[in-house]
Amino acid sequence: MAAPVTPAVASLAAAGVVLLTGGCTVANTGHGGYDPNTLRLVISQEPPTLEPCESSLTSTGIVVRSNITEPLIERDPTTGGLQPLLSTGWRQDTPNRWTFTIRSGVTFSNGAPFTAADAAFAIDRAVNSDLGCNVDGYVFGDEKLELATPDDATLTVTTEKPDPILPLRISFVEIVPRGTSTTEKVREPIGTGPYVIAGWDYGQKLTLSRNERYWGPAPAFARAEYQWRSEGSVRAAMVTNDETDIATGLGPEDGAGELGVEFPNNETTALRITCTDAPLDDIRVRQAINYTVNRTGIVKALFRGMGQPAAQLIPDGVVGHNADLAPWPHDVEKAKQLVAEAKAAGVPVDRQIRLIGRTAQFPNITETMEVIQSELTEIGLNPRIEMMDTAGQLQYQLRPFPAGAGPFVAMIQHGNQAGDAAFSVDQYMRTDGAQNGCGTEEFDRKIETAGELTGPQRQDAYAKLFAEEPAEVAQFAYIAHMTGILGKSPRVDYAPNSATGDEMRLAEMTKAGNGSDQSDRS
Repeated sequence: MAAPVTPAVASLAAAGVVLLTGGCTVANTGHGGYDPNTLRLVISQEPPTLEPCESSLTSTGIVVRSNITEPLIERDPTTGGLQPLLSTGWRQDTPNRWTFTIRSGVTFSNGAPFTAADAAFAIDRAVNSDLGCNVDGYVFGDEKLELATPDDATLTVTTEKPDPILPLRISFVEIVPRGTSTTEKVREPIGTGPYVIAGWDYGQKLTLSRNERYWGPAPAFARAEYQWRSEGSVRAAMVTNDETDIATGLGPEDGAGELGVEFPNNETTALRITCTDAPLDDIRVRQAINYTVNRTGIVKALFRGMGQPAAQLIPDGVVGHNADLAPWPHDVEKAKQLVAEAKAAGVPVDRQIRLIGRTAQFPNITETMEVIQSELTEIGLNPRIEMMDTAGQLQYQLRPFPAGAGPFVAMIQHGNQAGDAAFSVDQYMRTDGAQNGCGTEEFDRKIETAGELTGPQRQDAYAKLFAEEPAEVAQFAYIAHMTGILGKSPRVDYAPNSATGDEMRLAEMTKAGNGSDQSDRS
């Protein structure tokens, strides 16, 4: 049975995109004023946790990272350079060992002094423990680190193999004090950042207040209050109605108007195909999915031109990006042919395929899933959309996947905020990667070799991997490199950057015209 024509499919047709298939509401709570010392933010979903070792998850990192907790090193999202933070300097002593100098005079928000022992503890907890931290799989894979603290100001980190980008990896580990649980993840952490958790009214709002023990300059706003609304049009209305100061994850159709600030984010949307079950274990079926996805149409009609059709997992500006790759051609007849060949060979192409997406993952996610369902149905596959909240979707994003999950395709949105392809291929393309759904041992060896290189050789090796993966593995159907829109009140000075989608540093937000007003220390 053919899939019904949904509003999303109709919108593609209205935009002049041929498919071979058959009024917003706004919120106005009448706020009536605001506390000028409180920064008001509305995000797309409530953080599932503020556990620092999960800060590479967008919904967690956008609140916790460099606000409540801090890493040893920060990456400048504009230049890609590494900047000292809780570590004032680092050096490579041997191919396998790095030494970090720890900043003195820093205390945690609970008053405990920060030393090298805390840094070692936090890294060990995030990387070497059995907590199953997202930062472990995302950044370190199965690497085990040897940590030592010759004194309070010195940390040494020894790797099993030479790692030329270890400081970049370490920049993803948020520091927590010794004594933090190593057997359970913490929902409300203690850190060294400019803010502390003042209150979390679950399901309603999250409030942060200035950390009076913060070692750096006090941030401009005494408090920050987060709310969450799943509808982009509602978030946009909140900023235009002066009910909030910052609204994240907006689309061009949401209505922020002149208060919507466009910025180039580093997110790439894609379908990740899990190929352990038929019919997705047949490369012809995976390649057919690639042929049928109309990337140009989706970007034009559903993303309103806010993005570029993607040919690889990383955007321009990331080490390993291959400028010579073109998006997979949209060829429905070729897709039908491949599905027919697989069916003739005994592949059960009519078996139901779960098409898994996350609510509010990006603007028009539901409509995008509807279009893809229609496209896959047209070529003879049997997809079924399942939209989930963050906690539910993470079960299908991170390994191990649920037992008996069956064949499924997951919509991912990957942001390479580190600027190096290793952080993409290690988790998504290695057979043991935290977010891998397919792969081969031969391709693993190529990844291993590329990761040991530096300079132009590293760039060339990763670029070659992105060219070869579609023919050898075909795990992904890339859709688009995204462009972001941030709603911003005129009373706030803040310039979003490529990292804004993954982390928003509240200390970078100031009061328009006044700079940092530190008169209210409450």
